[in-house]
Amino acid sequence: MPLDAITFDLDDTLWHNGPVMAHAEPAHYQWLAERVDAHRGPAATPLVEAFPLEAYQSVRASLMQRFPLSRGDHSWIRERAMRELLIEHGLSPDEAAQWAAAGFEHFMTLRHEVALYPEVVPMFDAWARRYRLGIITNGNVDVRRLSLDHHFDVIILAGEMHASKPDPRPFLSAVAQLGTQPYRTLHVGDNWEEDVLAAQRLGMHAVWIDAKNEGERELPPRVHRVTHVRELPDIVAQLDDEARQ
Repeated sequence: MPLDAITFDLDDTLWHNGPVMAHAEPAHYQWLAERVDAHRGPAATPLVEAFPLEAYQSVRASLMQRFPLSRGDHSWIRERAMRELLIEHGLSPDEAAQWAAAGFEHFMTLRHEVALYPEVVPMFDAWARRYRLGIITNGNVDVRRLSLDHHFDVIILAGEMHASKPDPRPFLSAVAQLGTQPYRTLHVGDNWEEDVLAAQRLGMHAVWIDAKNEGERELPPRVHRVTHVRELPDIVAQLDDEARQ
């Protein structure tokens, strides 16, 4: 039977995420440090002197160990890390919570400075008339902030449901909410384990966006490899043609 639903990963599938995070990670922490230092006054030890960026990253890693069920909820981990670090730096719990929330919101502003591949929006415009579309992501990008949400019937933030990919639950939840079956659903993503094999094991079709050009490998049934999202329409057309034969 032909496809009736397509789900997508976001980062490094619909845009190149490396430069986004390479900028957002140090920039939001520097933004926070400058404002906390100004708030505390010149006599206080600067935040980055007491806790450089690496210390903040270490707190995040520690939180993932202390709260394993929340390790995939990147938003909670990041804001909680800022709050704990600021309390240790001498801020009151209320002050720390306020500044952590502000720092996280600035991070999210930077996090959404993505450059969609130019093929993405026209592709969604065309497919929205033929397929039910969904998002399954381990990240914390809000597609509403990218003006993409109107394309999608389902948006699954797997980390927030404490079931990060490759856990089958976000895939099964998306398929159920899309009102279809795994064998009539295609999942598209860049991660071999978290996207491709996780979907394929459930009976879904999968397209591996090999953006890092890891090279050819033996592909299991129902799996296709491409190097860029622009190649997707040909794969989808091929799957629909095969289903009609």
